[in-house]
Amino acid sequence: MAVEIRPISTKKEIRKFVDFANELYKDCENYCPPLYDDEVDTFDTKKNPVFDVAECQLFLAYRDERIVGRIAALINYRANEHWGVKKVRFGWIDFIDDMEVSHALLDAAADWGRKKGMEVLNGPVGFTDLDHEGLLIEGFEYLAPLASLYNFPYYEKHLEAYGLTKENDWIEIQMTPPDALPERVERLAKVVAERGHYRVDKVRNVKELLAHHGYRYFDVIDECYKVLYNFQPLTQRQKEYYSKYYFSILNFDFVTLVVNEQNEIVGFGIGMPDISKAVRRCGGKLLPFGWYHLLKALKAKKIDTFDLLLIGVRPDLQGSGINAMIIADQFPYFLKYGIKTVETTSIMETNTKNQANWLMFPHKIHKRRRAYVKKI
Repeated sequence: MAVEIRPISTKKEIRKFVDFANELYKDCENYCPPLYDDEVDTFDTKKNPVFDVAECQLFLAYRDERIVGRIAALINYRANEHWGVKKVRFGWIDFIDDMEVSHALLDAAADWGRKKGMEVLNGPVGFTDLDHEGLLIEGFEYLAPLASLYNFPYYEKHLEAYGLTKENDWIEIQMTPPDALPERVERLAKVVAERGHYRVDKVRNVKELLAHHGYRYFDVIDECYKVLYNFQPLTQRQKEYYSKYYFSILNFDFVTLVVNEQNEIVGFGIGMPDISKAVRRCGGKLLPFGWYHLLKALKAKKIDTFDLLLIGVRPDLQGSGINAMIIADQFPYFLKYGIKTVETTSIMETNTKNQANWLMFPHKIHKRRRAYVKKI
């Protein structure tokens, strides 16, 4: 039977959209499902402030009344304006190993974007660069953390057969913390703090963070990341949304803010225990008992694997050694919690400054991701 592509919009249909991926990967031991309600809310125009600057259309692929694929077509107008492009993005793309299905989904996204005046199809990416992005092309044997995409190896041949070509690659680095902080890092951190009159503001919860800095840390994130792939300057509502989404589940031992004498944030580092096994255990659903597994993983006294989420130094101070202060602040907690493995989230392959933060430790590049483009 032919493939039928259906645009969807209702809450019930969106749940089917989310459920499809979980069903497709139910026997895959390295897939981590999203937090279910958060994933559904991502596409709620009343809850997600990205819709102030973006729009999307979700599609499901059917064959014989059975769902066989999904895709989200996205336009971030604020990002397009920032970069001077006319991109329709695609994300949340999953499908059975059938070229007719995958190409019909991509056609749907391209056609929708073309009707909106877009000229280039780009993905897999999300609404912003803080969403999941990049097709996994190396590292399928590793467990996917909650903060990263996972996909089957056959996806790559489907996208390339459609005529999509590489625009950007990311790598991910896996490290083993040594028994002690390298002496040169410790020494550099002290020298930089003294010479620049910098200090670590060790906030302990969201309330303290907002009391000390409001939402200004996102201003620093914007400054640090404005040159990175598919960046979108965040609106105030997005800053509040992401703050609620991310900071509510953090262990603030692993939140490092470096400030100057004026109490301005000049650098930051944020990480969290890997909770993918806990999320897998509850299928991404917090009720009725999923919250217990998640809370247990977040509050664990011993951590096997740790995920580095964000790190940045204000552009005018990059190369000054502030990154050493961030590493020196977090390293004692690696030892306190008995962390055996540290993994970065995606780092652009051209971002050698970020990579250099971690290459001093025993490491390997264990994953690679790719974003594709095609003129439409």
